[in-house]
Amino acid sequence: MEISSIFRVRLSLKQRYFLLLCIAAVVIIAHQFTRNHPGRARMKRLEGLRANSSQFTLEKQPFRILGGSVHYFRVPRTYWEDRLLKMKACGINTLTTYVPWNLHEPERGVFDFENDLDLEAYLRIAASLDLWVILRPGPYICGEWDLGGLPSWLLRDQNMKLRTTYSGFTDAVNSFFDEVIKKVVPYQYSQGGPIIAVQVENEYGSYAKDDKYMPFIKEALLSRGITELLLTSDNKDGLKLGGLKGALETINFQKLDINEIKYLDEIQPQKPKMVMEYWSGWFDLWGGLHHVFTAEDMISVVTEILKLNMSINLYMFHGGTNFGFMNGAFAVGLPAPQPMVTSYDYDAPLSEAGDYTTKYHLLRNLFSSYHSQPLPKLPSTQERKAYQSVVVKQHLSLWDSLHSTEGPFKSERPVNMENLPVNNNNGQSYGYTLYETAITSGGTLNSKNNIRDRALVFVDKHFIGVLDYKVQELVVPDGKGSRTLSLLVENCGRVNYGTTLDDERKGLVGDVEFNSHILRDFIIHSLDMKPAFINSLQSTGHWVSMQQQPSFPAFFQAKFYVISSPKDTFIKLPEWTKGVVFINGRNLGRYWSIGPQQTLYVPGPWLQRGGNQVMVFEEQEADGKLQFASSPDYGMTVDVQ
Repeated sequence: MEISSIFRVRLSLKQRYFLLLCIAAVVIIAHQFTRNHPGRARMKRLEGLRANSSQFTLEKQPFRILGGSVHYFRVPRTYWEDRLLKMKACGINTLTTYVPWNLHEPERGVFDFENDLDLEAYLRIAASLDLWVILRPGPYICGEWDLGGLPSWLLRDQNMKLRTTYSGFTDAVNSFFDEVIKKVVPYQYSQGGPIIAVQVENEYGSYAKDDKYMPFIKEALLSRGITELLLTSDNKDGLKLGGLKGALETINFQKLDINEIKYLDEIQPQKPKMVMEYWSGWFDLWGGLHHVFTAEDMISVVTEILKLNMSINLYMFHGGTNFGFMNGAFAVGLPAPQPMVTSYDYDAPLSEAGDYTTKYHLLRNLFSSYHSQPLPKLPSTQERKAYQSVVVKQHLSLWDSLHSTEGPFKSERPVNMENLPVNNNNGQSYGYTLYETAITSGGTLNSKNNIRDRALVFVDKHFIGVLDYKVQELVVPDGKGSRTLSLLVENCGRVNYGTTLDDERKGLVGDVEFNSHILRDFIIHSLDMKPAFINSLQSTGHWVSMQQQPSFPAFFQAKFYVISSPKDTFIKLPEWTKGVVFINGRNLGRYWSIGPQQTLYVPGPWLQRGGNQVMVFEEQEADGKLQFASSPDYGMTVDVQ
C-alpha cells in the first residue's frame, strides 16, 4: 500500500479520540521528563563556572557574579516568581539561597519538599528566568534562623556535638544529604540546570571545632554527584580557619576594608575575589531598634567592590519573613540571648512585601552599566489594602485548650522540650511547654537559670510574674492547702550563630527550686501550636463570648471578610502584649509590644475571598480588636554600626 493511501484511511470517532489521548499522554510524559531532568532538554554545555585565574569564567568566557539572596522558605510560593523577576530586572544574574534542614526534615526520617518547600520548583523558576544559582545546602545555614537551620531533634542526644564529625551528627547529615542532594544534582549547570556553584557548609571558620568536619561535608557533596564549583564563605577572622582545599574562599562584610581584600588575595593569589555576603542591611532583635543601613552608604561600597573587579552577592536582596516560630536568636557579646523579630525585611533592596526601595533603584542604575543589553522593565508591585478593623467575638482559656495537646506527660524531673515523648519521639521543636507541679505554701521560686527562654508563672491559674534570663526569682503568695504551680515556658528562638549551639535546648533544662527545695513530680503539656492543634481548637466547644471577661493566657478568635481578590496587608495589635497570630491556620509569627516591630506581614495568597479565620494566642492583655494597615511599622530606627 502506498504511504499516501495510509493517511487517507478514515478513522472512526472512537479511534480519533484514542489517537488524541495518546498524543496528549506523550506530550505530558515528555514535559514531566524534561521538567525533572532539565539537562536533557538543553544543549550540552562544555565548561561551567571556573576559578582558575583572577576572574571567574563560564564557558571559558569572563564572568562576574552579580548575586542576590532570596530564601524560598521566607517567601510565599505564589510570590517566588514575582521576587525573582524583580531581582532579574535589577540586573542580578545569580540567585543564592540556603536550604533549611529543620523545615525539610521536621522529624528524623520524615522529609518535606512540598508546597512552600518545593526546592526543585524554585530552581525551575530561576532557570526559566535565566538566573544562575549558587546553592548553600548547609547543613548549617545561620541565616538568623532557629538553630542555624539544624533540626532540634538532634539535641535529644545529650552528647550531641553539632557541626563536628561526631557520629550522631554525621549520620543525620548523611541521611539528609541523601534526600536533598539527589533532588538538586539534575539542576547543575553540567546537566543543563541553573546551579553554577555549591557552598560547603557556612562560616565554619567562626566555629572551627573539628578540622575533619569540612572535608567530611565536601566529600558528602562530591560523593552524591555535586560536580560544580565549590565555595566557602567566612568573615575576615573566619577565613583563617574556614578554608578548604578544593573550594574557593569568599568573604562576608558590610563596610569595605581594603586590608580584608588584600588578605583574601594573599591566601589565594590569582583567584577570583568574591563577597559572598555583602550585608545590605541588618537584622532586628526584640526590645531593640529597627536597623537601617543608608542607601548612599550601601551603593558607595557596592560601587567600590565592582571597581576592584570583584563579584558580589547581596545578602539579602529580599529578606522576607520569619513565619511561624522560625526566628533565631543572637548571643555573641551579650549576657543572654536575644531573639530576632518576625520580620526579616533586613532593610534590603526589595522590602518584606516585595516593594522597590531607594536601594533597589540605585543598584539597578549601577548594575545596568555592567550589562550589554537594557535591563528588563520593572514588574508591577503587589496591591495592598488596609482591611477594616475586626472585633474579636470569642476567647478560649489556655487551660481549656490542653485537651487538644498530645499528652500530658508525667515526669519526676523537668524534661526539656526536645526530649519530650511527642511527635513520634522526635520531641517538641517550637512553641510553648507547660510544666505543672504542686506546692503547699508560699515562698520564693528560684529558676536557677534553667528556664529557656521565658516563663509565665501561675498559681492555681492566677498569674504571679515572669521568669527569664534577667529575673530568676519570684515571690509566691501564701495560700491554703495544695495548690498548682504552673510555668508556661516559651522557646523564643534558638541561637543561630556562635559556639553555643550544643546548649540550645529549650523549656526547663534543669531543676527549679521552691524555698530552696528542688521541685519534683511534674505534669507536662506540649504546646507546639502546629496547624492540626490550631484547627482542632476551632471545633472545640469551650469558646466563650467576649461579653465574659477572658482569663490569660488565652486564644482569641475572629473572622474578617474579603469581598474582592485578596490583597497583601499588615496586621497590628496596638493594645495587645505578646503572642502569636494565625490566619486560616497559618502561623504568621510572633508579636511583642516591646518592639521594634509593630505589624505582621499577611500575604494576600494566604487569604481567601469570603470569610477568613484569625486566631491570636495572647499571653497577658488584649483589647479585643484587630487592626490592619497597608504599610509596615518596624519601629524606631537606628543606623547599623
